[in-house]
Amino acid sequence: MSNIGNKIIIVPKNVEILIKNETISVKGPKGSLSLKFHNVEVHLEDLTIKVFPLNKSIKYKKYHGLYRTLINNMIIGVVEGFKKKLLLNGLGYRANIENKNIALSIGFSHTVYKQIPEGLNVNILDQNKTIEILGISKELVGLFASQIRNIRPPEPYLGKGIQYSYEKIIKKQGKTNIK
Repeated sequence: MSNIGNKIIIVPKNVEILIKNETISVKGPKGSLSLKFHNVEVHLEDLTIKVFPLNKSIKYKKYHGLYRTLINNMIIGVVEGFKKKLLLNGLGYRANIENKNIALSIGFSHTVYKQIPEGLNVNILDQNKTIEILGISKELVGLFASQIRNIRPPEPYLGKGIQYSYEKIIKKQGKTNIK
């Protein structure tokens, strides 16, 4: 059995949970999310959720911890929400929000536009050098942050590019004159 899957999920009092036809819906103060699950059983008892695999075979056990974590992330998302910060490092690098797009001036000959997905809030902080992505879906927040970072990942010599706020760039030594 999965160690993560065996943990009980404690549901806060301000969260409503509905389990019907292999679909779980979670509704909280920040919004609502739903997830279609398979190969596991989800039991709601009082204010706790337990996840069980349908069988003891490997085919079913591999989903045990996955669905427990996904359900837990849904509950955390509708109560607290998720946040990622991206830093723009480079001379003249900046970001702006235009309509429902994020406009990135990051050293290319043109401005790069990326549409903000539905359900996410994007804030620009620190004189257009920091991008803050907020949302209730951990998957959507992380996916959008990685898509923005992949437009211009940090390079190893000067560290210019878009990086996560917690990321440490290990810089390489440049060429040296050998005489």
